[in-house]
Amino acid sequence: MKYAIVNDHIINREEAKVDIEDRGYQFGDGVYEVIRVYNGKMFTVKEHMERFVRSAESIGIKIPYASENITKMLEDLIEKDNLKLGIVYMQITRGAAPRNHAFPAGDVVPVITAYTKEMPIPEANLQSGVKTILTEDIRWLRCDIKSLNLLGNILAKQKAAEQGCYEAIQHRGQDVTEGSSSNVYIVKNGTVITHESNNLILKGITKDVILKVCAENEIPVEERTFSLEELAQADEVFLSSTTSEVTPIVVIDEKKVGTGSPGPITKKLQALFKQEIENQCGII
Repeated sequence: MKYAIVNDHIINREEAKVDIEDRGYQFGDGVYEVIRVYNGKMFTVKEHMERFVRSAESIGIKIPYASENITKMLEDLIEKDNLKLGIVYMQITRGAAPRNHAFPAGDVVPVITAYTKEMPIPEANLQSGVKTILTEDIRWLRCDIKSLNLLGNILAKQKAAEQGCYEAIQHRGQDVTEGSSSNVYIVKNGTVITHESNNLILKGITKDVILKVCAENEIPVEERTFSLEELAQADEVFLSSTTSEVTPIVVIDEKKVGTGSPGPITKKLQALFKQEIENQCGII
């Protein structure tokens, strides 16, 4: 990919630079979004932009451009890079200022950057499922903000990688929260159960699509806290995210989930989710 966005300009990617005192670089003082691109079109871009604005407002950053203008810039970037299947990554930081923990005084201008990346659909994981581990959730108490501060998530993901697993399922005590970079669901007696969207998890855009198709197809859903014991006794377990779509979980801590194969509700949701993609972006 050859181009990038810096504020309101699309420039050659190798020319894209940030100040050494940018607060995103020094403090993780900013928020971000990852948007899926299918057939050259962004999927659920409106919802991603709404969350981007909400996250920025939650930490006191005022985005200097209208959401419609940012969306148009992202569309132009996708076109210039000729991206057909992949992602757009974008972030905003509070800007560059002399290093000080408190917000900088004066007119510090936030910095928006974005770039594209080719990324295939993870077909093998979608068909066969993935292995996961359990780990204590050590993150802060505002996980609903899509912050650049991801050390807790990174440490959990690395722990999973070191054990040859795709994801780490996090829990606070006996209560399951979410994956290191995904929302987590269990299925019991035909009902989909997932953590309520509060400050302890990120309100996933893919999660919202899943809840929508469940409602439209009379698949029972409970948004509530569920326990490690319920997780262990689930008929099916799956995760969702922008890049993972609806991915079956077939092993947790080296123990099979159900039969050890993707279950019928998970497969049905995969099909319904694919239809949502095709409704917005065309056949994939």
